[in-house]
Amino acid sequence: MNAGVASFSVIDWIGAIKQILTDPVNGVTAPNYYHQHSGEISIDGLGWVWQCNLFSHYVLYRSIQHLLLASPTCLGSRVVWSSSIEASPEFFNPEDWQNKNTEHSYESTKYQIDLISTRLDQLALQRPASRRIRHFITHPGVCSTNVADALIGPVLNFCKVLVFYLVRFLGSSNHTIDPFKAAIAAVHISLAPLAFVTLFNKNDGTTPRPAKFGAETNRWGHERVGVIDVKKWTENQAESEVLLNKLDALYQSLRNAEEIASLKIETASEHM
Repeated sequence: MNAGVASFSVIDWIGAIKQILTDPVNGVTAPNYYHQHSGEISIDGLGWVWQCNLFSHYVLYRSIQHLLLASPTCLGSRVVWSSSIEASPEFFNPEDWQNKNTEHSYESTKYQIDLISTRLDQLALQRPASRRIRHFITHPGVCSTNVADALIGPVLNFCKVLVFYLVRFLGSSNHTIDPFKAAIAAVHISLAPLAFVTLFNKNDGTTPRPAKFGAETNRWGHERVGVIDVKKWTENQAESEVLLNKLDALYQSLRNAEEIASLKIETASEHM
């Protein structure tokens, strides 16, 4: 399940200069000076960023669920969700679950991915191995892409990449920069045997650990896979179940509406 969109509107240049001068690593890892559009609605009447980043991927998963279940048990069917290092519970609002009103829709939808993927994997581990679809979270680190092209030109983009290399050399493991290196976590989780990517809490050794796998590099750019915990999982575990139920209810309602529309078309064709 690949990443989606970030609806950037403008850069707060004063805030950018301040954060980069006072906290340069976070300033180019989880910047707080990007402003995002709020209130964007898709043609389906859903939160636009939310539909692009989360719900469309959930629909895809549910649509091929029967195929995943038919996968040979020895291979282990799995869904790899693409989160972000910027996924943050700070902007998660259960009341605004489609992120229609927030000015941080990107960070919020990515955190929702962390929540539902963790919960889906917990549920999967309660089922027999032959009826199990595993769910994993990955993130690409900080990769240089064209996602912010609407805000910066080629000169600033070049400067951005130079700063990425500088903070990586100074010790930031999150700056993968190259998309090829940024893909290592997703590729690893897709191909590695399940026995080697199933993590458990250190306390009891049996409870699944709410974690996500991230692409990292050393200062010389040699890529590797790292692991970080899902932020504030304990506090938001109950909300993950509520959110998953809302997703499923919306998916079922759209499926039912589609079937009714299809039936009406078939009936009309028969009377022509």
